[in-house]
Amino acid sequence: MEEVPHDCPGTGSAQAGRGASCQGCPNQRLCASGAGAAPDPAIEEIKEKMKTVKHKILVLSGKGGVGKSTFSAHLAHGLAEDENTQVHQSGSGWSPVFLEDNLGVMSVGFLLSSPDDAVIWRGPKKNGMIKQFLRDVDWGELDYLIVDTPPGTSDEHLSAVQYLAGAHIDGAVLITTPQEVSLQDVRKEISFCHKVKLPIIGVVENMSSFLCPRCQKESQIFPPTTGGAEVMCQDLKIPLLGKVPLDPRIAKSCDKGQSFLVEAPDSPATLAYRSIIQRIREFCDLPPPEGANHVAS
Repeated sequence: MEEVPHDCPGTGSAQAGRGASCQGCPNQRLCASGAGAAPDPAIEEIKEKMKTVKHKILVLSGKGGVGKSTFSAHLAHGLAEDENTQVHQSGSGWSPVFLEDNLGVMSVGFLLSSPDDAVIWRGPKKNGMIKQFLRDVDWGELDYLIVDTPPGTSDEHLSAVQYLAGAHIDGAVLITTPQEVSLQDVRKEISFCHKVKLPIIGVVENMSSFLCPRCQKESQIFPPTTGGAEVMCQDLKIPLLGKVPLDPRIAKSCDKGQSFLVEAPDSPATLAYRSIIQRIREFCDLPPPEGANHVAS
């Protein structure tokens, strides 16, 4: 995964795609399209495709292994229950794998011949797949499109933000764990969001504590030595959406392809998830601020 250079001029800059730090970046052409070069026609095509999707949310994390994909799955009320389900093409593009009438999923994993196959792609190939997922999938009418991104601040993130530039992204939810090594990377993610003018819905502190299901004793598996996400959010003036404690049943539910929210409705983690999801809904229902029709230019 290629990281965005720390001295990236930002997609809204006149130097986007033209500066010295842009040389060799897989998104150089895409960034330059907003700085006077011929725009990628896919941006307008995706804008048209996304007219039937009310809200678009990116789920980001600076560090891998913090539970970003697990959170994305719960935010979308669960993901694939049958991993053998395959994607089919319709007259208007790829059809998502629908688990319920109101819940569809699209993943690179569905396109592989074997679930054990590795995806070994360079930047342009990955960016091309992101374009296809946004432009060529027959999403139909949706209330929410949840985009589970890779960890870090790489060319995939730039592609997702820029391809959706004309479609209005509601914002990003950032996932972290309490320890400083994770918070350091999330700060970089926050800087990335500011540079590309991506609104931040808020931060979720995952694995905030462990509540023993037998004795109910609370333990800190990842001690917040610098105050955790709460102090970071206070310092950076970013909303803390909530803290999700560890619960062994989360992993079990995910392995079975079941919704943890349904399987363990009384778990403190479920209550935390539902509170966070409600706050995200409330954010998305707010009218966009003036001049926020585009997250990147």
